[in-house]
Amino acid sequence: VQLQASGGGLVQAGGSLRLSCAASGRPFSTYAMGWFRQAPGKEREFVAHISWNVGITYYADSVKGRFTISRDNAKNTAYLQMNTLKPEDTAVYYCAAGVISPAYRTDSYNYWGQGTLVTVSS
Repeated sequence: VQLQASGGGLVQAGGSLRLSCAASGRPFSTYAMGWFRQAPGKEREFVAHISWNVGITYYADSVKGRFTISRDNAKNTAYLQMNTLKPEDTAVYYCAAGVISPAYRTDSYNYWGQGTLVTVSS
């Protein structure tokens, strides 16, 4: 599976962005999808996850209630809607596809996109 993340940019605190992750190659619908982020000088951290079948979602506490992960299997695309953005959300955001648990571990994912930069100004 090849993944292409897009939709990042510069936004003021309190604003919104929607990230997209377009997949090609193997059947997208058989993979769980995750979003991670990495801020400068920090480790990559889990943001959100959606299962491959019934769309069960799981979020990091830091984004719960503000971010929403979704997927459109017909379009081979996953999304991350980010609302009420904060300066601490500034990071490179990566999408990933995988088939094993747990959802919050980077090594649960087999395929990674190239990342898209989100910058939130105060």
